Amino acid sequence: MALFLSTYINKIDKKGRISVPALFRQSLSSKIFSGLIVFRSYKYAALEGCTMDRMEQLSKSVDQFDQFSDAYDEVSSTIFADAHQLSFDNEGRVMLPETLRTYANIESQAAFVGRGASFQIWNPTDFYLFQKEARQKILSNKTTFKINPQQNSE
Repeated sequence: MALFLSTYINKIDKKGRISVPALFRQSLSSKIFSGLIVFRSYKYAALEGCTMDRMEQLSKSVDQFDQFSDAYDEVSSTIFADAHQLSFDNEGRVMLPETLRTYANIESQAAFVGRGASFQIWNPTDFYLFQKEARQKILSNKTTFKINPQQNSE
């Protein structure tokens, strides 16, 4: 399973290309597709990014809805219909479509934000403010969580 950690801020060139962090590229390259999947977050002014394997997991999760239900239609149209497959060029860059850059208020730089099994792409200033607020909420709510016991792979 791919694991995306840390935050990297990279520049966007005049053509809309951005270098994907090397450690992210390693997790994103596979026999099926060498690139990333990106779609608009429906929670934040940011982009959701992941591997093709993660998209397949999302698809299986969405398939648990009744196929003709409103929930199925809403989730599938906000994730899959909006998803872009972005292939790496020879220098490890991808072309971020203008519509996605506009949605996430991304202009000259973007922050690649690790989220474990997936990542997000933010306007760096917007992410800094979000992260600062999130930290304050964690402290004031005294948020904790339990670590899942490791699964034995035998």
